[in-house]
Amino acid sequence: MISTYEPALKKIRHYSANACLLPICSLYGAAVTTVEGVGSTKTRVHPVQERLAKCHGSQCGFCTPGIVMSIYTLLRNYPEPTSEQMIAALAGNLCRCTGYRPILDACKTFCKESVCCQRKANGKCCLDQEDDLFDKEEKVSTRLFSMEEFQPLDPTQELIFPPELMRMAENQPKRTLVFHGERMTWISPVSLDELLDLKAAHPEAPLVVGNTGVGPEMKFRGIFHPIVIAPARIPDLNVVKCADDGLTLGAACSLSLVQDILTNAISEFPEEKTKVFCAVLQQLRTLGGEQIRNVASLGGNIVSRKPASDLNPILAASNCVLRLASRGRERQIPLSDVFAGGVNNNTITSEEVLVSVCIPHSKKGEYVSAFRQAPRRENALAITNAGMRVLFEEGTDIIKDLSIFYGGAVSTTICAKQTCWTLIGRHWNEEMLDEACKLVLKEMAPLGLASGENVDYKKTLIVSFFYRFYLEVLQSLNATDPCRYPAIPMECRSVLQDFKTKMPQSIQIYQDVEPSQSPQDPVGRPVMHLSGIKHATGEAVYIDDLPSVDGELFLVVVTSSRAHAKIVSLDTSEALKGPGVFDVITANDVPATNEFYYSSDPEMIFARNKVVCVGQIVCAVVADSDVHAKQAAAKVKIEYEELEPVILTIEEAIKHNSFFEPKRKLEQGNVDQSFETVDNIIEGEIRIGGQEHFYMETQSVLAVPKGEDKEMDVYVSTQHPATIQEMVAASLGVPANRIMCHVKRVGGAFGGKILKAGLLASLAAVAANKTSRAVRLILSRGDDMLITGGRHPFTGKYKVGFMNDGRIKAVDTKYYINGGCTPDDSVLVAEVALLKMDNAYKIPNLRCQAFACKTNLPSNTAFRGFGFPQSALVTETWIAAVADKTGLSSEKIREINMYKENEQTHFKQKLDPQNLIRCWNECMEKSAYYSRKRAVDEFNKQNYWKKKGIAILPMKFPFGLGTRFLSQAAALVHIYTDGSVLLTHGGIEMGQGIHTKMIQVASRELNIPMSCIHFCETSTTTVPNACASVGSAGTDVNGMAVKDACQTLLKRLQPIIDKNPKGTWNDWIKEAFEQSVSLSATGYFRGYSENMDWEKGEGQPFTYFLYGAACSEVEINCLTGDHKNLRTDIVMDVGCSINPAVDIGQIEGAFVQGIGLYTMEELKYSPEGVLYTRGPDQYKIPAVCDIPEQFSVSLLSSSQNPYAIYASKGIGEAGLFLGCSVFFALRDAVTRVRNERGLKKPFALNSPLTAEQIRASCADAFTEMMTDNESASSTPRALSV
Repeated sequence: MISTYEPALKKIRHYSANACLLPICSLYGAAVTTVEGVGSTKTRVHPVQERLAKCHGSQCGFCTPGIVMSIYTLLRNYPEPTSEQMIAALAGNLCRCTGYRPILDACKTFCKESVCCQRKANGKCCLDQEDDLFDKEEKVSTRLFSMEEFQPLDPTQELIFPPELMRMAENQPKRTLVFHGERMTWISPVSLDELLDLKAAHPEAPLVVGNTGVGPEMKFRGIFHPIVIAPARIPDLNVVKCADDGLTLGAACSLSLVQDILTNAISEFPEEKTKVFCAVLQQLRTLGGEQIRNVASLGGNIVSRKPASDLNPILAASNCVLRLASRGRERQIPLSDVFAGGVNNNTITSEEVLVSVCIPHSKKGEYVSAFRQAPRRENALAITNAGMRVLFEEGTDIIKDLSIFYGGAVSTTICAKQTCWTLIGRHWNEEMLDEACKLVLKEMAPLGLASGENVDYKKTLIVSFFYRFYLEVLQSLNATDPCRYPAIPMECRSVLQDFKTKMPQSIQIYQDVEPSQSPQDPVGRPVMHLSGIKHATGEAVYIDDLPSVDGELFLVVVTSSRAHAKIVSLDTSEALKGPGVFDVITANDVPATNEFYYSSDPEMIFARNKVVCVGQIVCAVVADSDVHAKQAAAKVKIEYEELEPVILTIEEAIKHNSFFEPKRKLEQGNVDQSFETVDNIIEGEIRIGGQEHFYMETQSVLAVPKGEDKEMDVYVSTQHPATIQEMVAASLGVPANRIMCHVKRVGGAFGGKILKAGLLASLAAVAANKTSRAVRLILSRGDDMLITGGRHPFTGKYKVGFMNDGRIKAVDTKYYINGGCTPDDSVLVAEVALLKMDNAYKIPNLRCQAFACKTNLPSNTAFRGFGFPQSALVTETWIAAVADKTGLSSEKIREINMYKENEQTHFKQKLDPQNLIRCWNECMEKSAYYSRKRAVDEFNKQNYWKKKGIAILPMKFPFGLGTRFLSQAAALVHIYTDGSVLLTHGGIEMGQGIHTKMIQVASRELNIPMSCIHFCETSTTTVPNACASVGSAGTDVNGMAVKDACQTLLKRLQPIIDKNPKGTWNDWIKEAFEQSVSLSATGYFRGYSENMDWEKGEGQPFTYFLYGAACSEVEINCLTGDHKNLRTDIVMDVGCSINPAVDIGQIEGAFVQGIGLYTMEELKYSPEGVLYTRGPDQYKIPAVCDIPEQFSVSLLSSSQNPYAIYASKGIGEAGLFLGCSVFFALRDAVTRVRNERGLKKPFALNSPLTAEQIRASCADAFTEMMTDNESASSTPRALSV
C-alpha cells in the first residue's frame, strides 16, 4: 500500500500497487506499507490477516500477502466497504489454490451488507428452512469458521502517516529529483518548462508515471532506456477542471482518479451531457486491476498507442482534444488525428509532451457507447474493443455525424472513416445496419486483419459490436419518443446488459463429529491451516525468503531458441566480461551424470551438441546479482544448424511415427461384433489443449556447499525431496548421504515440481560445486513457463455403438497425448488415461488405446488429475453426442449407462457404485436440476442473444499409484522431556494442508492437544527414501506412518500410564525418561498392494474409488461469446473427512482449476515451437470474476472407506474434472442456440471452450459474413499442439 499526502487538500491518499512494477524512485515522499507492517505474530495480527486465515482463505499461502494488502488498502479508505468495492479490490489478485470462495468469505465479514444470501424465493436465507437441503437424521454442519472468534476491525488502531513526510510535503519547496543507477538515470522535474527542456534535450527518453507500459517492455522485451523522465509531480499534468465544453484532465492523472472524477461528474450533470463520461467509465471498470489503475496514467494510455488500449477508441470516437506542448510551442489536436493514418502516424513529435486531455460533454441527440471482449472479463487485455458515437439531426433519426473506432484488431487503434462518411444522412434503421456491417468489414480487411490469430473472431466482433450499438441507440430513441421510434424486440433487450461480477454466495455442507467425540480430538473438525496466520502476515518462509548466504551467487539459465537443431558453437566471451559475472556453467562442468536414463530417452540437465525443444537449457550464468546474471545471459551467443524434422503437433507426430514406447491398449468384450448389432454408430474427435501449472512460487533452489566431505544442503521447492537428493548426488558423483534436501513448504506444485525440479536443483548444485559458493536459482515466470511444460495436450478419437433407447454397447477410442521432447511421465499419463477413461459408465464392449507422442516441445509432465481430466472429457463428449443422436437428454444417457451394482471395471477390478448413485441423486436434488432446467428453457424462449445452459455430470475417480513401493511412507516422532512433540514425515506441504492433518492424527493418537505438537520441515536427513507427494495420496500414506509411530510410543508409555492413570501427560513423559524409556519412534507404512498386468489387460491398480457429481449452470452472450458461471452444486464422497475445511477447499480449488482447463487457459506456440503465452498477461487463469455466483459443496454423509486413515479418502485431484460440468453447460447453451436457428448438423467443441469458439458455434448473420469475405488463408500465428 502506498500512502501520499496532498498538502493542498490536506488529505492522505492510500492506494494498492504492484510491487514488481513500481519504481522505487517514484516513491519519493510516499509511505510504503507491506504485509509485514500490517501485523505479525510477534506484535499483533491484523483482523484482515486473522480472518483470511481463519476462514481458510490460504492454502499454499504464496498469494496471501498480496490479497491481504488489497483488502487492507480498501479498508483504510472505506472501513465498511460494499461487496462491489470488495470484488473490485480483488480483481487484480490471482490465486491458484483456493478457488477464491474462502477468500471472499473472509472479505464478506468486513462488508456492510448482510452476509446472508437470501436465496429463497421468499427472501429468506437458504439455511433458514433446512428441510429441502438436509435429511433430518444426519447431523450436518454448514459452518467452517466461527465469526465470534474474530477481533473487531478498529480503524483507530492503524498506522499513522509519518508526520515527517507530512511536514516535508507542506514545507519543503519542490525541487527536481535526479537518481543515478548503474546504467540509467531517473529525472523527476517539477515544472512544465523544465520538462519541455528535458524532452528537447532527450527526445528518446520515455515519460514514466505508473511504469505499467515502460516497465513490462524493459522487463520482458529487454528494451533499455538510459534516461527516464518522471513528470508525475508537475502541477500542469495533474489539472482537473470542469468547463462548459467538458472536463479537462491532466495527462498524469491516474486512471483511478479519472474513474472517481467521472463518477462524480455523472452524478452532478444532466444525463444528456454525460454519455461520453459513462462510456469511458465503463471501459475503466475492467481496465487492468485496481492495482494497475491506481498508478497507470491517462496520458500514458493515450500516447503509448497500444493496440489493445480500451480507452483510445472511445476517447477518439468522442472527439476528445489533446493539449500538446513542446519548447516554445503549444497546440491542441483532436485525438482522432493521432489514429487517422494507422500505424505510421507521427502526429505527436518526439519532443512534444501531452499535457492534458479534454473529454467533451455529450450533446442532445448524441449517443456514445464503448465495447470490449477479452479472454477474461477482468484484468485482461482486450481481443477487440470499440468506441462509437452517433449524432442525429435535431429531432430525427438521420445521421449527422458518426464515428467508429476499433482497438485490438490490428497494431493500433483504427478508425472506420469511409463507413462513417458513407452513412451520413441515412436513417437509423435495418437497411443502414446491413450496409454498415458490409462497409466496416470491407474497410477493415486491408488493414492487416488478414494475418494474425482469431481473425474471424475479431471480424465477427467488429460487426457484432456495431449491431449492439445499433440496438442501444434504437432503445434510447424509443425512450425519447415511443410513438415515432419502435421499441427493440423484448428478446433482444437482455444483450444490452454486460455480465457483471457479483459477490458469490456459497454454502458448504459436511457431517459433524459425533457428540461422543472428545472435545480435544481434532479429527473431523474444520481446523485452520497451521501456517494460515503466517501466510497472511508474510512470515511464512519460501525458498526465495531464505536469508542470503555469505558470498552467494545468482544463477540465470540460457535456453535454446530453436526447436530442433545442432549446436554449432557456444560463445560466452562477452557474457564473462559483464559486471559481477563469476562464471558460465555448461554440460562440461557436470562432474558425473548429465543425462538421466529413466527410460530409453534421457532427461538432461544441459543440452549437449544438439537441442530438442525451444526452452531447453544450454548453459547458465552465475553472477553476484540477479540483474547482472540476466544481463550477461543475454550476451551469450549460440549458433545453430537446423535439423529436420521439427515435430510440434500430435498430427505431425502421427505422420512421422514419433512415439514413446510402450503404446498401451485395454480391451474387454467383443467390440467389432457388437458394432454389427447396434442401432446407431457415431464417430468423432475432440482436442484438449494443454495447461500450465501456474503455481504461484516458480521453480526455486538454493544450493549451499558445506565445505567438507562434499556435503551440500539443497533447499528446493519440490514435491519429492528423495528424487532431488538422488539426482543431485548423481550429477555431482557423490553418495546420496552427502546431499541434504530440505523442504519447509511449497508455493503450489500441482504435479509440476518433481522431475523438472530435480534437473534444476542439479543445475544449481553443479554451479555451487564449481564455484564453491552458495547458488540461488529462482526462475522468472516467463522462463518457468517456457522451460517446464505442463498438462499434456490430448486428442481423442472415438467410435461409439448404441441402441435407440440410449444403451451404449460398444466403444472404440484412441488417445494421443503430446509428450514433448523427453519421456518424463508421458507413458504413465497415457496408462492412467486408459484406466480411468470409463469415468462412471459400464461399457460392455470396449477397446481403448493410448499413444504418447514424441515432439519438439518442452517435455510435458504430471498435472493434477494425471490423464483423467482429458480422457474423461472425451468420454463425456461421446455421451453428449449419443444424447444428441437419440434425442434423449444427456442426463438420461448418463443414468442408463452408469455403473449400477457390484460390477467390474474394464480391467477386471471390482467396484461397488452405491456412493456414485448416492452422489448423483443428491446432486440432482440439491441442485433442483429438473426445475432449473425448465427455468432455463423459459429464459431461452424469451432471449435471442443470451442463452442459458445447464449440465450435470457424475464422476468416479479411482485412487491408487499402481504399485506398492510408490505408496510406502515413514514418519519420525520425538517426545521431549517437557512433553512437547516434534513430528516429521515424508509428505510435502504445498497448500493441501498435509502437515495440519498429520498433527490432527498425532493429536488423536497421543491424546494430547494439537498445540503440543510441532512440525519443522520435510528433509531427507530425518525421513529417507520418501515417496513423492502425488496422486492425492499424501495424507493416506503419511497418516498411516504417523499413526504407527504414535502407537509405538503409546505402547511404551502404557505401563507408566496404567500405574498413574490420574497423572498428566507431562508426568508420564518425565517418568518415562527417568525409567529410560525411548521417547523417539519411527513409523512405517508399506503401501497399498496395487498391481497392473498390461499384457493381460487386468489387475488391481487402485485401492478404492472416490465418487462425485456436479451440476453447473451458465449464461452465454451469443454476440460476443462471453459467458458467466451462474451456479455450481457439487456433491463429493470423501469418506470421513479428517478436516472438512481443508477438503472442501481442495474440492473448490481443483474445480476452479478445472474451469480454467476446460474454458479459459490457452497455450499458444509459434509455428517454430516458441511459446507465446509466457506470463499472466497472455495466459489467463481463473480470477474472482470466473467463479460461480452461487457455489455449494456438500460432502456425502456417512460414507466409510476401510482402506485409508480414519476412513477418509485422498481428495486432492478428483474435483478438477468436475470443472467440465461448466464445459457441458456451455455446450448445452450453444446447442440450444443452434437448435433455435435450425442448425441441425452435428458440431464439435474443443477444450478450452473459449469465447471465440462459443461465438463461432452460435452461427448467425454476422458469422455468415465471415465466410462471404474469405480471408486470405495466411499461415496462422499460433499453433494448436
